[in-house]
Amino acid sequence: MGANDLGAAPSRPVTLHRPATPPVSRGPWSVEAVQTLLDKPFNDLLFQAQTVHRAHFPDGDIELATLLSVKTGGCPENCGYCPQSAEFDTGVKAQKLMEVDEVVRAAQAAKDAGATRFCMGAAWRAPKDRDVEKVAVLVEAVKGLGLQTCATLGMLEPQHAVQLKAAGLDYYNHNLDTAPEYYTDIVDTRSYQDRLDTLAHVRAAGISVCCGGIVGMGEAPVHRAGLIAQLANLDPYPESVPINSLVRVPGTPLADSEPIDPLDFVRMIAVARITMPKARVRLSAGRQQLGDAVQALCFLAGANSIFYGDKLLVTGNPDVEADVSLLRRLGLRGRSTSEQGACA
Repeated sequence: MGANDLGAAPSRPVTLHRPATPPVSRGPWSVEAVQTLLDKPFNDLLFQAQTVHRAHFPDGDIELATLLSVKTGGCPENCGYCPQSAEFDTGVKAQKLMEVDEVVRAAQAAKDAGATRFCMGAAWRAPKDRDVEKVAVLVEAVKGLGLQTCATLGMLEPQHAVQLKAAGLDYYNHNLDTAPEYYTDIVDTRSYQDRLDTLAHVRAAGISVCCGGIVGMGEAPVHRAGLIAQLANLDPYPESVPINSLVRVPGTPLADSEPIDPLDFVRMIAVARITMPKARVRLSAGRQQLGDAVQALCFLAGANSIFYGDKLLVTGNPDVEADVSLLRRLGLRGRSTSEQGACA
């Protein structure tokens, strides 16, 4: 006797409704997980960050890195934060690449002041073959002083990364700036993938990566979480992570941006430390506007590197005496030159 003989409803095909597959994270840190960290009570977040920091950097030293603009202004990119863009009237005039002896004098002065890393920045979209040849000479000269070398020259082709590695380049800086979904609000003359491609070329050449971003550009909290997730999910994550607070330069599209809450900036430092425990997390642009107390909180949150010197490319920075005084008052010491060859 069949089921229909008992008065049951006619049988129907069974359709299985599978739940939608959630997006697959490209690394261990989802944006949601980073946001959860950013939203923790402030004291709890700093305690967690300091615990991670002490586990990986028991000496508690501060890396002092000096940044020099070796080729200033005239950049064809339209990054909304940058006073060196040729599209904006900021008073920055385009200049030629500095001569070797000028750069060596600046590097020696930085070393004499206690810096262990010397970074050379050039306002190019992407250097040409002849540009890379000249920068390679600068790298060799600075390396000869016993300093770690770093360069930030824009987008790199694979062969250029190999050439700079052969010259002795230790680090290449190429920031992601912000989360991918906010990136086109800041710049549209290059893509986010262009930045990721340069980082891949640098890694393939055996150069260590310096990569971070900027906050205070009008981004939402979720974009800050997205930036940290992008950085932490790089494989491997950067050895150096500069976190910049936007310096609002008149003439740039972002000159009127609302400044980031200083405590939110400290939170960014703490979450960078937790998600990238072995990286040197650097206080970069905007330190002048943070003040000593907020910088002290940043060191507590896990920052262990600063850009050191009176100028960052074309914007101001605390002078050397002020930094020496602050570190002394906090009982912090600079990383010695003898340690500079070891990666964090």
